[in-house]
Amino acid sequence: MDAFGKSQPVTRLEDTRFLTGAGRYVDDIAPRGALHAYVFRSPVAHAEITALDLDEARNAPGVHLILTAADVEEMGISLGMQFSTVKNRDGSRAAAPERPFLAKGRVRFVGEPVALIVADTLAQARDAAEAIVFDTDDLPVHVRPEPGGPAIHDAAPDNVAFDWGKGDEAGTEAAFAAAAHTVSVPVADNRIIVNAMEPRGCFAEVEDGRLHVCFGGQGVWGLKDELAALFDMDRESIRITNPDVGGGFGMKGMNYPEYFAVAAAARALGRPVRWMSERTEAMLTDNQGRDLISTVELAFDADHKMTAYRVDSVCNLGAYCSNFAQFIQTELFSRVLMGTYDVQTTWLRCRGIFTNTTQIDAYRGAGRPEAIFALERAMDQAARELGVDPWELRRKNFIPPAKFPYTSATGETYDVGDFARVLDRVEQTCDRAGFAARRAASEARGKLRGLGLCYYIESILGAPDESVQIDFREDGTVAIYVGTQSNGQGHETVFAQFLSDQTGIPVDRIEVIQGDSDLIAQGGGTGGSRSVTVQNTVTLAVTKRMIDAFAAFLADDQGVDAGDVRFDDERFRVAGSNETPTLLEVADKARAAGRDDLLTHAGRETLPGRSYPNGAHVAEVEIDPETGVTEVVKYTVCDDFGNLINPLLAEGQVHGGVAQGIGQALVEHVVHDETGQLLTATFMDYGMPRADTVPMIAFSTEPVPSTANPLGMKGCGEAGTVGALAAVANAVADAVWDRGVRRIDMPFTPSRVWATLNREQGAVAAE
Repeated sequence: MDAFGKSQPVTRLEDTRFLTGAGRYVDDIAPRGALHAYVFRSPVAHAEITALDLDEARNAPGVHLILTAADVEEMGISLGMQFSTVKNRDGSRAAAPERPFLAKGRVRFVGEPVALIVADTLAQARDAAEAIVFDTDDLPVHVRPEPGGPAIHDAAPDNVAFDWGKGDEAGTEAAFAAAAHTVSVPVADNRIIVNAMEPRGCFAEVEDGRLHVCFGGQGVWGLKDELAALFDMDRESIRITNPDVGGGFGMKGMNYPEYFAVAAAARALGRPVRWMSERTEAMLTDNQGRDLISTVELAFDADHKMTAYRVDSVCNLGAYCSNFAQFIQTELFSRVLMGTYDVQTTWLRCRGIFTNTTQIDAYRGAGRPEAIFALERAMDQAARELGVDPWELRRKNFIPPAKFPYTSATGETYDVGDFARVLDRVEQTCDRAGFAARRAASEARGKLRGLGLCYYIESILGAPDESVQIDFREDGTVAIYVGTQSNGQGHETVFAQFLSDQTGIPVDRIEVIQGDSDLIAQGGGTGGSRSVTVQNTVTLAVTKRMIDAFAAFLADDQGVDAGDVRFDDERFRVAGSNETPTLLEVADKARAAGRDDLLTHAGRETLPGRSYPNGAHVAEVEIDPETGVTEVVKYTVCDDFGNLINPLLAEGQVHGGVAQGIGQALVEHVVHDETGQLLTATFMDYGMPRADTVPMIAFSTEPVPSTANPLGMKGCGEAGTVGALAAVANAVADAVWDRGVRRIDMPFTPSRVWATLNREQGAVAAE
């Protein structure tokens, strides 16, 4: 169990617990006797509330409490949830209409929480909800992400929340005017529902006068801060915990209305209250992802060197601003606007639109997949229109290694990179040379085959600082307290493995503790692929100081100079002595000597800069033109993740990210009707990637260690999704190009592909 070598592909320690049903998720650990909460939600997308009669429901069997917006305000609790806003191009602040966690006066999307019913059983709470009289005057509905339409908020004329820009608009216009070639590509990025394996849930209770809220999330401190603000409570009177979490993907990184309503109910009743989302409820109300339309333009000189880049996007925010929503398609999109290409003249404009739909916020990659998808689709289209090889067009425009560190047009400092080397590697591993033969074999079977390339780069996000505490316990075990939060990525393994690598402590003697605001004073949670890089960086620093402190103690104990004691990653060596104690043995000595100060070591570190994982994805698709069925039949990835702590876990993250990218590209798509009703609210209607959708994924790495952290790491959690969208889309475009198709948008469902092929074939025949 303790034979862990550095950067070894160690299998996940936590999997035995999960696979044997011993996971401890929020619905498993709710307090015995907790009351059940059920949320009464709006059945209409946009309406004034004219009646909300709760008398019969409040008198229903088993009901203890029903909360509405009016009740919450009477309790002295603020309704307006917190979120961040950007600045408009003119310097003014973006629209920031109140988002009440229980509807106040008006409802603005189907599924918006109106009332919370608390009863002895879930069945009783459901029955009581049936007795609620809810009358409305319907208002016109706006569901498309485009300016105009019926007003949803007074603060947003034409439903435009913001009109944001970044770059040199005039300089970009001039560059396009002077260009030898220009290419314009419309790019649609379809809306998805995240669908984590474990839906959202929480429970709340009052313990010794303190409010405790446990929820399935990606960190505890954001909810603690917002609860303190809305409830006007001292932060120290609130405890927030995250237990095991069955998938987050950004969607669980935000605070949701139910958490505040359940907390208010528990505080009012003085009893524990639990709530768990059902799948259709989750599909209606979980923050969704993507949903933007962009016009992407490239300018080239006569030698096909890119001279300027311009993007004009319109993105859907849903009915309200969610926590980070305004930043996703603006600031975060801009982080990798120009990708890996050496271009300094750029302009990005984005308008955010309110619609009568569920909120949009971060989904795996949060702005970076959208940016790379737009850019790499345009690069592929440009190569076709210019009549050049798409791989060579990229090589010609890559930032050369000699230019690093490189400041991008939008102010990012790329520390290192060797993009051509990574591309050369994937060209070999994907067997590009054999593609012509594979295409011919497909054609012989009546199929269309296409090959698509995407070269991506992403910017690691989230707080650049993190804390750690390492405790030596009396029973001979060690606890490491971390400020990140696992949602299934394998943090228990990688953090224990890293500490074991650095100290020689057997991994089965290490316990990773996370997700408790009482035990961990502050932390950044998990998001933006930050966890392993920032957490292991601070662990490395604290471990070094810890070993130095133990070495000084051992030197005093042995009566030698401090310089005569060294540590070899497993044992201390004392000059002139055969004694070679382990760190645990020296800790025992310190405890026996009364040196309790040596039994706890803590610290906080800040990364000097962000890291920029990058790499090449190559997809091959095969299309049956008779049915429109599209299959991804071959998928190859070569990534530059810098130095890896655990290659096996990194590969698993890539596999998961690619699967989600393929899912969006082929089958996932949110559909609302003109009244704002969600038509894809069950797995009968909403497509999800399955085993037969995702091929085996060939994975390799070509590391160029980062200089932005002492371990040379680059985050890998979101990279698979960042690269997958354009790789699959470009492969589909390649497959149908010779059939006259010049535009086809995701998702590439059989009906869409079949209709597009037949429409273009009809147009060709008519000519």
